Amino acid sequence: MTLHRSALGVLGLAVVAAVVEAAPRLGVVDPDYLPPFTAIAARLGRVLGGADFWAALGDTLRGWALGLSIAMAAGIALGVLIGSVPVLRAVTASTIEFLRPIPSVALIPLVVLIYGSRMQSALVLVVYASFWQVLVQVLYGVADVDPVVRDTARSYRFSRWGTVRTVVWPTALPYVVTGFRLAAAVALILEITAELIIGVPGLGKSIGVAQSSGAVAETYALVIVVGVLGVLVNLAARAVERRALRWHVSVREQA
Repeated sequence: MTLHRSALGVLGLAVVAAVVEAAPRLGVVDPDYLPPFTAIAARLGRVLGGADFWAALGDTLRGWALGLSIAMAAGIALGVLIGSVPVLRAVTASTIEFLRPIPSVALIPLVVLIYGSRMQSALVLVVYASFWQVLVQVLYGVADVDPVVRDTARSYRFSRWGTVRTVVWPTALPYVVTGFRLAAAVALILEITAELIIGVPGLGKSIGVAQSSGAVAETYALVIVVGVLGVLVNLAARAVERRALRWHVSVREQA
């Protein structure tokens, strides 16, 4: 079944490549706006051979990983703390529901005003967007703890840390991993967006420079790279999920 699905996926990509190759050559679209796929692939090969591309890729991955790490640490710590203290949960509920829907891109003028086009601008956007993905999932996970199990731990006089480690964390872990998977994708989107709009060094900035200079084939080539990077991030997040939750019934059923 997995092999069949992979073959269909490859077939779908081949069809898309064939359409992109044929459309400009048959005059369906203007080659100045959509070059043939072979031209894009040739340009992609030249881009991959340049040192500037790998430096931009490194900047993108560095910003993505740093922002995601900060968001995970803050989201887990605050989620467990707020979720474990009913008073804190009640006090912060309205604030969380107010701040969470605010689009991160709405903060772009503010971060540009404060940090300009430096890495910190992208970092703020990435952390802000990813943090809510993690925090909300952790809050759900803590709330899902069986009250009977929690009361049993209390009756055996477990310490606060012992209760978190042996009762709260195992229940919340599937939610934490889901938050990580969501945050990983959101972090990459915001990193590329900040690079593209603000001019923070990275693949997004390279796409903007190529587009503004009229290098259409290179623009498409870099977009393909970003798409592949997104797929790899999703696959890596899925792999982490399967490994972290190999004991969980959902992963065992998939296996």
